[in-house]
This record gives sequence, C-alpha cells and structure tokens, in this order.
Amino acid sequence: MSAGAVVWRPVVGGIEVLLVHRAKYDDWSLPKGKREPGEHVLLTAVREVLEETSVHVVLGPRLRTAEYLAHGRPKEVDYWSAFSRVDRAEASHEIDAVAWLLVPEALGRLSYPHDADVIASLQPWPTVPLILLRHASAGHKDAWPGADSLRPLDTEGAMDALALADLLACFAPRARVISSPALRCTESVAPYAARFGGPVEAMAVLAVPGRAADFPFARTDRTDTLRHLFRNLVAAGRPVVACLHRENLPLAMAAACSVLGAPPPDESDVSLAKGGFWVLHTAAGKLAALERYELLGRPSGLTELARPAPAAPSSAPASSSSLAFAPVVPLASTTPDASVVPSATTAFSVPAVSATSAVSPAPAASSAP
Repeated sequence: MSAGAVVWRPVVGGIEVLLVHRAKYDDWSLPKGKREPGEHVLLTAVREVLEETSVHVVLGPRLRTAEYLAHGRPKEVDYWSAFSRVDRAEASHEIDAVAWLLVPEALGRLSYPHDADVIASLQPWPTVPLILLRHASAGHKDAWPGADSLRPLDTEGAMDALALADLLACFAPRARVISSPALRCTESVAPYAARFGGPVEAMAVLAVPGRAADFPFARTDRTDTLRHLFRNLVAAGRPVVACLHRENLPLAMAAACSVLGAPPPDESDVSLAKGGFWVLHTAAGKLAALERYELLGRPSGLTELARPAPAAPSSAPASSSSLAFAPVVPLASTTPDASVVPSATTAFSVPAVSATSAVSPAPAASSAP
C-alpha cells in the first residue's frame, strides 16, 4: 500500500501542482511512496511528500485512490489534497527533479493516466478541519471504583493517545483543542495539545448526556448549545479538535452538519471505535468533505452524497462536486514525547475559507511502476 498527495498552490492564471521526476523510471508523477511496516497511511503521505519534494504538507480532503498494475501486480495509492503555502520545493530521495506546473501543463507532462485522474478529483480551495474524536481506551466503567468522570485511559489508551498526536497533526499542526471534562477525554488529546503547547479546554456540553451535573439541560437545549458552539468554531476559521464520547457523538455530528448546511450521516454510521475520529473539512461555512479514520483497518468503502457546491470565492473558479465519505485507515504506534495539559473551561466565538471536495471511484487499472 502506498500514499501521497496532490500538492497545489494558487498562482496568477490558475492553479499549480507539484510533480516529481524519477530518474529510475524516467517518468513524471505525483509525489508518493510505500508505507513502512506499521506506519499509518496518513503519516506515509506526509513523509513521502517531504522526502521527495522537501515540502512539509498539511493534508486536506482525501482524493481519488489510484489503482493500476505495477510490473503485472495490482497497486493502490491513496492521495490527499495538500494546499501549499511555500514556494520552494527541492528534489531529494529517489527524485532528481521537481516542477510546479499549471494544471493543463501538468496533465500534459504526467506519464500515467491514473495520476491525471487523481488531479481531476482535486477541488482547489483551502479547507479548515473540524475533527470529532472519540476518546481512547479507558478500560470498562464497571471495573473502575471511582467517579466515571475520573476514569483514566488504560495502557492501550495512553499509547493510542500518543499515536493520535501524530495523526491529528497531519490535518492540523496546531488547533483549538476542546474536550468533554471526563479525564479519559482530556487525556486522549493532551499529547496532541502538548505538541504545540496549547491547552485542552474542558466543556460541559461535550460530556456524556445526563452525567454532567453542571449541564442539567434537556436534549433540545444541549443541541442548541452544540450548534452555537460549532457555529462559532466554524466562523473562527481555525482548526479544531473536539474529544467526546460514543453516546454524544451522533448529537455532535448532527449539530455540526446542521451548522455546515449538510445532512449528517445515518446515526448508525456515525459510530467510531475508541480513538477513531471524523474529519469535517469546512470551507466558506459549508461542509466540503467528511472522512472517517479509525485505529484499525485501511481505506475502503467510499460513499458519496450528491449536493450543491459551496459558493466559490471571487479568486477561484466555480465548481460543483459531491460530499465524500472517506474510509477507515490503520493507526501506527508512534510515541512522541508528551505531557498532560491542564484542562480549561468555557465556550467562545470567533471567518472561514471556501472549497468542495470529492472522493471518486478509482480509475481503470493501467500499467505503471
């Protein structure tokens, strides 16, 4: 399994994408590479782009998966959109040249049709992630003698929290981090917040319904409060990671989608394994793409819901697309240094960007290395 990204940037006259030339094959293609043993495919995409182009990317919506034959064997490469704010790229690793090219020129230079199909699935507008995360493993509540809100992560959960710090950073190197006040939730995002020295803000509205003594309101009140929270988060135009529980994830998803003008997935489809997360890519106050990632598994089973595209900014061409549900991906056991970040409390407020994105069916197989 391999992964990479379509690295792009706006320029006068259109959009440029970054291509690489491999001396070994004398071909032009998108930056990509093989997944290392135990490595999460998100980390593969970021690492391979860095190794081949010297550009450290932040991933946006997932793009089309390329499927083709390499030396007679089936090969799949997962791609993500990656908006670039840097002008400089340098060849390294097995690459002997890189080139920023306007899309029409890039399509003419590519050596393989499947790469052109991946670029065709790109919607070139920056997006901002709103990530809904289910807390990591904390043992069983019946085995914990104290208050449920004080139940900590178990050994597995602590390791997963460290791994999540790397995964969440693929979409947002820095973010506003909010959480249910439950210890297992704040501990799940503490290593991520510690990466950039940010706090974990504990919010009663994200607690398990009916268990928060300081939030004694009905479901309707809680839903309205969640909508208000997500409306302010989206308006701020800043990445957000929110950690909550299995029980209130459907309510939070419905509230977020309502704010973003999109129908939520069926409640039965919203569920996540512990440590799994949804990425809602937002743009101009709309939902551009919706993706699910879990601790185990690999990308599979794409579902698309047709819907109108958000309004394009004056500097970008108008386009229409579809809402994409992207797949489940495996998690690596990376363990960066981390420290617990003290919890804070409150709600808040604060403009966004604009984009649409789609995950399309894979193109027909073609022969390429």
